[in-house]
Amino acid sequence: MRDANKISSRELTPPAVYFNRRNFIRTGVLAASAAATGLFYRQLNPAGGGTVDTPALPGLIRPDADAAANATAANSGLRTADAQTSLQDITHYNNFYEFSTDKEGVAAAAAKFDTTGWQVSVGGLVAKPRVFALDELLNLSPPEERVYRMRCVEGWSMVVPWAGFSLSKLLQAVEPLPAAKYVAFESLLDPRRMPGQRSRVLDWPYVEGLRLDEALHPLTLLASGLYGHALPPQDGAPLRLVVPWKYGFKGIKSIVKINLVAAQPRTTWSDAAPEEYGFYANVNPQVDHPRWSQATEQRIGESGRRPTLMFNGYAEQVAHLYAGLDLRANF
Repeated sequence: MRDANKISSRELTPPAVYFNRRNFIRTGVLAASAAATGLFYRQLNPAGGGTVDTPALPGLIRPDADAAANATAANSGLRTADAQTSLQDITHYNNFYEFSTDKEGVAAAAAKFDTTGWQVSVGGLVAKPRVFALDELLNLSPPEERVYRMRCVEGWSMVVPWAGFSLSKLLQAVEPLPAAKYVAFESLLDPRRMPGQRSRVLDWPYVEGLRLDEALHPLTLLASGLYGHALPPQDGAPLRLVVPWKYGFKGIKSIVKINLVAAQPRTTWSDAAPEEYGFYANVNPQVDHPRWSQATEQRIGESGRRPTLMFNGYAEQVAHLYAGLDLRANF
């Protein structure tokens, strides 16, 4: 029997319809106010349950095997003490429009996603451009477990035990040239394997970008796994970006191309609605979305809302990157 207190994401207006001005005209949908939207976010079951049938990651480094290392990881932001979101929720409540705009439908839609033969092109303003086979790229450094907060711009959050290595290790391998100021990312474009790309909900492929200093920050993670296993398809297999102080849409999934460039690159959500989604997308409780407050968030698996932290709780590690920058104008 259905729990009357839970509202399925199928009953909500898909965010891409709600947010995208072109889709307002196309569908004629008028959504509820931002304040009301926050009340409807689905509160999933607390920790426990769920399995991932992807392989375990060999050689995974977990700081909690050593008390001193764990303390160092916590102080550096690599490991939050917050309770981890359940595996079930992390793998069954997903934003991944390449497969579906229904958060609870992504896992089923992506279940047969095949990443055999995956390659990642890394080039642009670098001394050593290269096309990496997935195994070659992952062998650049052993995977490390990073327990990060993840804050969605929609007002919900999770705590995820990712696995991967700092993006800086890949960028250093290709040797950025002095002219490189930004890093541009691109997801796979393949409507056959990603059926959501057959829709016009966004312009495909999905693209994102960071300033080079953001990309080189040790917290910026090139993630290949979670909960000790390889990434499931619905969470961005086989390789995704995780930038824990930014809203989740900056975490581009299923990456196939990384280019270092001189000028600020275009990004998918900034293209779709530039007045609502900025290039920086730093978590900031003092800068509201035009249609709802960002002051609080709903942690999936918890009841009630909690205050949102500046830079998602990573201000000590990253605030210096934005010294002198107007974070309201550069949202």
